[in-house]
Amino acid sequence: MDDATADGSAGPWRNYFLILLYRIPVPIAVCTAYGEVLIANPAMAAEWGAAPGQLRGRNLLDLFRPRSQAQIDRVIDAVRLGRRSRYPVEVRWRTGTDGAEREGELTVDPVGEPSESPPALLALLSVHDNTPPAAAAARDAASPVETRILALAASGATTAAIGSQLGLTVDGVNYHLTRLARRWRVQGRTALVAKAYVLGVLAAGAWPPEPAAGTLTDGGEQPTG
Repeated sequence: MDDATADGSAGPWRNYFLILLYRIPVPIAVCTAYGEVLIANPAMAAEWGAAPGQLRGRNLLDLFRPRSQAQIDRVIDAVRLGRRSRYPVEVRWRTGTDGAEREGELTVDPVGEPSESPPALLALLSVHDNTPPAAAAARDAASPVETRILALAASGATTAAIGSQLGLTVDGVNYHLTRLARRWRVQGRTALVAKAYVLGVLAAGAWPPEPAAGTLTDGGEQPTG
């Protein structure tokens, strides 16, 4: 995870990796062999209502509670013996916003060159949603106006540009983004966009970003602001 090699050639590749990492809607963290977070993407940080940089330096075992110590021991043995495979760990954690208990599977994958010892760890989180379907749908839904704002935000449009295209004031755009951030329990526009892809509000694999099929059925909503 160095910024560059001695001749600086690794710099561009690191930038490409970071761009890709930040666009992936799956919660991901890259850690040291001892579980210390080196970098986390917005989808991972969103689980604690945090910005990605706020997880740097935290330990995975401080963030997650494993169901079984045996699963952790398998990862420790893999790191010690230089094995390269994927190791699932069932985990629980409390969100950083309302303290709600969540469950999921953390897949830990030792990565790096075979000669690199100890290796870095790539951790991917799969969240188990135990919320009743009706409550989850209401919480995760985005209105047509919010969905259009998210699509434009994902394309890199400024707040003023979003307002101009949708007939909203800057304050109106910020109102919708703030309301949505509170409902989804995330902070920042980057985390909002990541959450929108995770929830299927925005279409995966589409560029320019666009709403997912069926998310703009309520055409009668009037913009606020």
